[in-house]
Amino acid sequence: MAELRGGKTAPVFLNDLDSYDPRRSSAAGFNRLINLPRQYKNGAIPSIPRYKGQCQHKWAAKDSQCNLPLILGRPDPKIVSTVAAFCEHCRCHLELSIDFRGGGTSPCPSEEFPLHHFRHQPEISRPHYKPDNVSKADGSSDWQDLNWFQCSSIECSAKLKIQIRSPRLRPEWVELLTDKDLIKSRAQEQIIKDPARFEGHAVPLPSDVLSNLRTYILNAWDGNRRKIQANNKKWLLCLGDPCSKLLEYIGFTREVSENWIVPEPDMSQTPPISNPVNTRLEDVEKELLALLLKRPDDERRAIKVQYGLNVATRDLSRLLSTGDYKQNPSARTATSQDPEHPFYPTLGAKLDYHDDLIKYSYERQLVSDPENTPYYLEALQGIAKGRKSEELQTLVAIEASSGKISTSDIRDAYKTLDLEIESEFLDEDFIIGTFQSRVADAPKQDSELRRALHIVGQDRSSPKIQSVASKTVTTYEQALSWLGATPDMDDEFVVAMYKVKEEENLAEEATARQAVSLVAQHRKSAALKQWLDTGVLGEVDMDVGQAYNRLQIDDRSISDDFILSAFQLFHQEAPSQVDDLRSALRAIAKDRKSHTLLSFLDSGMATTGYPLGEWPVGLANIGNTCYLNSLLQFYFTIKPLRELVLEFDEYKMDLTVDNLVQKMVGSRKISRQEVQRAQSFVYGLQKLFHCMITSPTFHVAPELELARLTLVTQPLEAALRRRSTTSGNRPSLGEINGRPVLGPMPPPILEAVADSAKSPAKLDEIPVNGDNKCGKIGADTSSEETLLGNDPAEGAADQKMLDPESEESQQQQQRILEDKENLPPSKMASDRPATPDSSLQPLAESSPSRINEQPRAAETNYDLPQPQSPKVSDKAVIAPPPNRPPPFPPRPQTEEQKQAIVEEVQLGAQQDVTEVISNVLFQLECAIKATAFDPSGEQIDLIKQLFFGKQKSYTSNPQGVLRMKEQFFSNLIVDVASGPKHIYEALDGAFDEQEVEVEGSLRPQYTTITHLPPVLKIMVQRVQYDQKKASAFKSINHLGLEETIYMDRYMDSEDDDLIQRRKESWEWKRQLRQLETRKADLIQTELEMNMPDALIATKEYLDQLSEDDAFEVPATLRERVENAAAEARDELSSIDARIKDLSSSISSQFVDLQTLPYRLQSVFIHVGSATFGHYWIYIRDFEKNMWRKYNDESVTAVTDISQIFDQDPSERPPTPYFLVYVKDELKDQLVSPLCRDVPPQQQPSQYDTSDAVMNDAGNDYPMTVTDAVEDGQGTTSAIGDWYKADKPGKQMEW
Repeated sequence: MAELRGGKTAPVFLNDLDSYDPRRSSAAGFNRLINLPRQYKNGAIPSIPRYKGQCQHKWAAKDSQCNLPLILGRPDPKIVSTVAAFCEHCRCHLELSIDFRGGGTSPCPSEEFPLHHFRHQPEISRPHYKPDNVSKADGSSDWQDLNWFQCSSIECSAKLKIQIRSPRLRPEWVELLTDKDLIKSRAQEQIIKDPARFEGHAVPLPSDVLSNLRTYILNAWDGNRRKIQANNKKWLLCLGDPCSKLLEYIGFTREVSENWIVPEPDMSQTPPISNPVNTRLEDVEKELLALLLKRPDDERRAIKVQYGLNVATRDLSRLLSTGDYKQNPSARTATSQDPEHPFYPTLGAKLDYHDDLIKYSYERQLVSDPENTPYYLEALQGIAKGRKSEELQTLVAIEASSGKISTSDIRDAYKTLDLEIESEFLDEDFIIGTFQSRVADAPKQDSELRRALHIVGQDRSSPKIQSVASKTVTTYEQALSWLGATPDMDDEFVVAMYKVKEEENLAEEATARQAVSLVAQHRKSAALKQWLDTGVLGEVDMDVGQAYNRLQIDDRSISDDFILSAFQLFHQEAPSQVDDLRSALRAIAKDRKSHTLLSFLDSGMATTGYPLGEWPVGLANIGNTCYLNSLLQFYFTIKPLRELVLEFDEYKMDLTVDNLVQKMVGSRKISRQEVQRAQSFVYGLQKLFHCMITSPTFHVAPELELARLTLVTQPLEAALRRRSTTSGNRPSLGEINGRPVLGPMPPPILEAVADSAKSPAKLDEIPVNGDNKCGKIGADTSSEETLLGNDPAEGAADQKMLDPESEESQQQQQRILEDKENLPPSKMASDRPATPDSSLQPLAESSPSRINEQPRAAETNYDLPQPQSPKVSDKAVIAPPPNRPPPFPPRPQTEEQKQAIVEEVQLGAQQDVTEVISNVLFQLECAIKATAFDPSGEQIDLIKQLFFGKQKSYTSNPQGVLRMKEQFFSNLIVDVASGPKHIYEALDGAFDEQEVEVEGSLRPQYTTITHLPPVLKIMVQRVQYDQKKASAFKSINHLGLEETIYMDRYMDSEDDDLIQRRKESWEWKRQLRQLETRKADLIQTELEMNMPDALIATKEYLDQLSEDDAFEVPATLRERVENAAAEARDELSSIDARIKDLSSSISSQFVDLQTLPYRLQSVFIHVGSATFGHYWIYIRDFEKNMWRKYNDESVTAVTDISQIFDQDPSERPPTPYFLVYVKDELKDQLVSPLCRDVPPQQQPSQYDTSDAVMNDAGNDYPMTVTDAVEDGQGTTSAIGDWYKADKPGKQMEW
């Protein structure tokens, strides 16, 4: 049975308050003020507990602290009324406050709501607790009890606060004031000290002590603050030094001269008083008076106590408006004359209530606690029967006719069916089977048994049982139950179950059709309606419950964006099931009436509700490119990088011999081929960025070639070229003895994705040619020429385009094959290690032969040319011949060439995330000219300044000499393999001291940062390797992110304080690791219990053996095992405490270092496993103070940032894979997510969901910003102020 959660009417509330003792209730488990009587069990009537020592309160008012409502008229909804009282017996203090300021329009009592009906508010209550500031020294409360209640009437909504606290006078102080022996002892001590002075003075009685102290306090209230001389005889005999702590708590103060000064209350405060000094004085005075009134009559007569205590009953009744409720004092139950019979308090009612108030109490309980309606109905039945009240019996009959059942009905029903109501073996099938057996044995009892079965079904909320009992099918739930179906079963299964029912019993055909009809109506299934009309099942719509199950979504309140992510993830896992997945998505979209999901199903894209020019565009998924899209979106938001790409011609490196000779990126020389490839990449990126700015649609599709250049690194591309020479699908070079001789596969000519491509789409379905444009982009130069990155001033050999199928092309390829060993390598010879016999060494990995460095078409001269003389000018080398023919026009690609691009992109999509990011930065650096060079010859440029920092590692060799090594870094790598971590804890792992092998021995090494980049990238290492399973897996441990991190703690510094802090932190972490290892040893045992429990179990087993005469167990052994268990338990407790202290010290070690703040700008998210999954990215817009979620085509506002920062409890949660922080002081110059400039004549309607598809067959580039924006429609600034400020003569010092 469920716990009763109903309320109580106000008179019952006050009645229970008189018997409520927090000290006893909390220990016993039954709270008279909060709880209703426990439910009957098997019909047994429980008693309301009474506990030993429980106080029956007699409340006396503390008038000065009360704020009572008006005697006449309605409660004032603008004030809080209060009654302050204390108990004459136990002296605990009560504060009862009622607040009508909750917005109710008609406070109780009213005609409709004649009494307050209060329900407990456990979420804000604190029953019987010890205050945090409790102090025995100052005598503050030992305990307090705070409970909140609210009236269940929505028109009233009064809030009631009940606070009870312990007496002001602690037990030891009361003993000082009332114990005759103690009083006599301290009085005699004073008399012995000075017999002459105290001659004739008797030992005071307790009433004298209490009365004198009370008089001092009353005098203080009257303004009489005379000093009490230290030698005052009455003071010394009654109180004196033994009572000094009590006196100081009350407010007495002692001067240096040992004289005492009485307390000083705030006389300016009018009732109700709230000043702590005033309330304490009144509380103590009232308690002293109560103690006086409890003294024997002879003592009280001697001191002539003139005043008593004011009973608070009327004030409490006035506060809760209970003074004149309708009563029926003659009412009694038929089963008991006890006024506390549980029937009445169960309804929150009193024995003397009129029938109208009994009905009112019953109705309020049903509103407050509908789950326990049967129990409240039984209480109403019992009261109606006991009172023999026609009015209440009529109400019981009405409730029964409306379908309500009581707990007595339920017990009788189970008894009729011979079922044990609390049996754990009862299920629907067992109950139905029992019923059918009983009906078969006693057909004449069919009606009685069906009624009992119906009640059981209603009690268990089982449509299946109720359907069997009623022998009718009138609801959707009954129809499913009758057919033996469940909500997640589709329409086809419903028809199949109909046929089964029809074959089992032809007489039930009409009922079966009725059941199918109800299912069709509920599901709005056109397929089932067609079957009912024609006998042929139409197209089946998936049930919404089945749809959510299909996408493994348990929480139906999640956003459309998350539903799309789930759909895309399952689509990538099983593309062949796309039809089933789309049916599930459509069912959910219809159920949610979601425009976003329906538009995605219709067009492959989800629309946004924001105006076109005021929202970023999404990027279409062109085949497992979700990570690429996230990466491109991130780079687009970095303003200096975006502007560099848009104005690339200003930063493009000229392909002169001097530039190529000097070019060094990533500590190695760069070939002409790499530069040309990189510049092709940047032009593709430029084209995409222009499209993202000016597109008249909500989504754009990246070119397949851009995806290839981004995802496929040059080493991978070279490997693919080498693989092409062994492919079985190569052109023929003729025949020898009738057998074909195959040559290398011709690489495809690069073209763009056609405008007909839709997203998401299969990679091999995306066209590569087309004419759609994204605005007016580009000049009238050849796209083929641009792809090669050739300058018009260069020689004709660099400009000539060859038909891959022509004889000339094949002859050139053959010459390359024959002379490939004599071609120059792509790296300088000085980069190779010297060997005794270089002719026996294989080619270096980075120096493939010329044929393996070929670009995609007949792209010749990608390698570094060998100048004949260093004095020959560049212009003389690259000057074009006169009257050169124009380049060949674009040629359509063969299916083999298209498939080659597709395969490369698919392989590139499988590359490591770090490799892809490094590839992008590498190509950007290769494409642009240097602004400076560091001492090693490494190129310094905008990319280096934006994304690269420098770190220094310190390593001690076996001789103790500290070695330092400084190098560039583009991202920091953190690890969460060992468990959940905070971002600082994860970063510490990259910089803390650790052991590394140096010259055959382990030596300490740590790392610092010597220069921080403005854009700081952090890679989260999640893919781990399981040695036992010999497979990779993804760690889903949570990484706790911060919106702002401070990098001071990781900087290279000579500050002694910072160095010392690091060493302390390292030592604490070393201790922490040792403690955690030891704790694991104590907790993880082979017995699946911790060490202390295992030892205790051993001790108990030895005890059992010792009781058997056949075994002799030494007593010392059992004692040693028991001691070992205690020691292990103590050690665990000590370890936990030490771990807590160390963790606190570590987390607070650097909190004051906050001069280098970095703000979180991007979070790359992955959901899935180590081998598959889906990516999206969250990007912060600092200007608009918002986060956006970029999920392929969908760009949505993040309304709940907990999805970024909090841990997802699901089994396969989305996890951060890559983080980007930006320097706080530069964030506005570095980050600009929204950059849109759509010409007005091109803007479509808000719900245009088509993609803009980039096409390089019709759009010639290189492009400039001026080309993208015509007729002054908008401008795009040059490189941001951040870079311009540093550019002239202020380059970064490395």
